[in-house]
Order: sequence, then C-alpha cells, then structure tokens
Amino acid sequence: MTISMSRTQQRVFVVVSRQILVDSRFSSVVCAPVYTRYDGLRTQVTVGVDEGLKHPSSVHCDELASLPKAIMTRFVGHMNRAKLHELDHALAAALDLEFRPMDLVQ
Repeated sequence: MTISMSRTQQRVFVVVSRQILVDSRFSSVVCAPVYTRYDGLRTQVTVGVDEGLKHPSSVHCDELASLPKAIMTRFVGHMNRAKLHELDHALAAALDLEFRPMDLVQ
C-alpha cells in the first residue's frame, strides 16, 4: 500500500487498490483518507512517523473513495507487513466482509 498526498485536497490517502489496477490504464484508484483523529473503531488503523507521516494519525476505512490517479502527486510513505495486516482487517470490517487469512494465500 502506498501513502500519498492529494494535490487538490492537501489530504493524505492510503491507496488500497490492488497493484495491478494502480499500474493499469484505469484513471482512478480506491483510497482511504488519513486523519489526525482516531476514534478507536475497528475500521481505523493507527499510523504515524513509522509510516512516513509527521503526526500520529489513522486510516479511516469507512470513508473509501475513488480518486483520479492524477491528483495523487506526492509519495509520503509506506506500511510494513504488520500494519498492512491491520489494514486488511479494517477494510474487511468496513465492507462487512468475512476475513479469512487463508484467502490471501495464492
């Protein structure tokens, strides 16, 4: 997952689209916004300096949005494997999907 900053909104987003879509000709990607507010929801993932941000923040998976790739102008950071695992669970909760780790092995 890439953490990027939007040129127009001056907001940080985590790109949650699969890499094959990001690399394709599609003009948009699905993103989750990052806010400094953390409400303790299971659909939120804490992030911060370790992920390349300036402040403790959280990814809000309940607010997914499709954004044009063209406005994602600045790479900010990345998530390690453990943080990606947390993000997987938060996305599954936000989309009301049954998360089974075995589904990821293929």
